[in-house]
Amino acid sequence: MGIVFGTVIGVLPGLGGPNGVALLLPITFSMEPTSAIIFVSCIYWGALFGGAITSILFNIPGESWSVATTFDGHPMARDGEAGKALTTAFTSSFVGALMAVAMITFFASFLADVATKFGPPEIFAIQLLTFASIIGLGGSNAFKSLASALIGFGLAAVGIDIVTGEFRLTFGTLELARGFNFIVAVIGLFGIGDILVSVEEGLRFIGVARARVRLREVFSTWRELLGHWRVFLFGSFVGFWMGFKPGGATAASFMAYGFARRFSKNPERMGKGAIEGIIAPESAAHSAGVSALLPMLVLGIPGSATAAVILGGLLIWGLQPGPLLFTEKPEFVWGLIASMYSGNVIGVVIVLTCVPLFAAILRIPFAILTPLIVVICIIGAYAPSSSMVDVWYMLGFGFVGYIFKRLDYPLAPMVLALVLGDMAETALRQSLIMSRGSVAIFFDRPISGTIMVAAIALFLLPAIGMIRRRIGRGSPAGPAIPRGD
Repeated sequence: MGIVFGTVIGVLPGLGGPNGVALLLPITFSMEPTSAIIFVSCIYWGALFGGAITSILFNIPGESWSVATTFDGHPMARDGEAGKALTTAFTSSFVGALMAVAMITFFASFLADVATKFGPPEIFAIQLLTFASIIGLGGSNAFKSLASALIGFGLAAVGIDIVTGEFRLTFGTLELARGFNFIVAVIGLFGIGDILVSVEEGLRFIGVARARVRLREVFSTWRELLGHWRVFLFGSFVGFWMGFKPGGATAASFMAYGFARRFSKNPERMGKGAIEGIIAPESAAHSAGVSALLPMLVLGIPGSATAAVILGGLLIWGLQPGPLLFTEKPEFVWGLIASMYSGNVIGVVIVLTCVPLFAAILRIPFAILTPLIVVICIIGAYAPSSSMVDVWYMLGFGFVGYIFKRLDYPLAPMVLALVLGDMAETALRQSLIMSRGSVAIFFDRPISGTIMVAAIALFLLPAIGMIRRRIGRGSPAGPAIPRGD
């Protein structure tokens, strides 16, 4: 039941895992704690699975961590490979979660010690590394990616300064004081923006006539996925490592996608329906979602918004998170870890058997499907704060998304800056306060210093590639060979 409820929650934009768990948490108050945590955690897994469905079929991310899935998942659906894209996403999510649970099982105590060493400098270094890896998402034009990210930082700065309490970029308008809700922005940029582009192109939407899916397609996709085991391993590892930090699943999905593109054998296919463009973000996001529960159990520090809601549930059930939880309530802790295995197995079985049903949605005529998508977008924008202002913001972001797509500017850097901008700014300012204004704090500490060096190297890669290409074009062709008579 938890998986089914969670999948429905993940499909609905604007609801999301934290809200879904919060809405259904009262059901668990009469349950025994182990049963309650199994039910709640399975809602979480289901929401992670469901977030990929609307991302792939409609280009509307159900969650922030499923944004990167739209880059290749939606083009694949438009080309009539919706079943292949959904199968890839669900399988990648399952593998990422399975690897994360295995690592939690064997390395929980060690990883808890590492998590305690992360302060503001390390958090900022992680965010900078994420932005550095995403610069490559703009293809060969890194300047467009940088411009998109800067616009996103500007939008993230709108509202109240969390340090001084001053209003920033509100232009005297009270409605702007609370800033822009990320879900509202994403629904507009991707959902409404894509509809406007489709209408302009002559009412051509995703490939409705070719969206038939059979179980043999699921098995053929699995055979193809075996050749991408390295992407599975890398995405799962990145997600597991990033899951301890706030916003980890979102940052992990973008970072894994950026590295997958950088090291792909066919980078020109990325963004046009490449299968590794789905494997990397989905395995990373699901792995991060699992590992976010570890600091909550060991330290009482939630690694995600959903984990924070579950933490409240632990306190209501009379349990105190912390190191003693493993010794005082071992049946609860290991019951949760066991449910991670079984819940994800049940989840992947349920969603894979429903792949033909999901793909059948694409056979609905465009004239009927488009108004339904617009209604879903409006509900998703209105739901977080029950405000009509957010609906108008969504429409405004839809126009921005349309302009970006017509001018061939990448949306990914802007979205990432909107998600992590406040968090990165807070960590930066806290670090500078700690060091009295010295940036050396980011390089003096071993963990943050290593990550900062890696981030700077990633930032310089596009420039190095550009210089090498120019040198290659400008090199002399060699001495001329005189032609004989």
